[in-house]
Amino acid sequence: MTIQQEITQALEAAFQPVALAVENESYRHNVPPGSETHFKVTLVSDSFESMRSVKRHQSVYAVLSDWLAGPVHALALHTYSPEEWSATASVPDSPDCRGGTGK
Repeated sequence: MTIQQEITQALEAAFQPVALAVENESYRHNVPPGSETHFKVTLVSDSFESMRSVKRHQSVYAVLSDWLAGPVHALALHTYSPEEWSATASVPDSPDCRGGTGK
């Protein structure tokens, strides 16, 4: 099972999402081909209904702590309640990688 699949399963189990997208964005960074180190997560869940953004992110970090302590280097989170998602239904693009050299 890939790291992307593991993350997807963990988030599905923890949040019973209305919508979930886990995107491996490692190819956009200065890492070897086939890496699974940089992810973008879009998560829509009823459990976020009364939570502020920081608490939502903390709850995701808690679920993914083992991956964040190991193979995952970066995690972009976009968390929404179903009502917010209905009003937005779009996710910002991730910024371009600067190549890890500060260029």
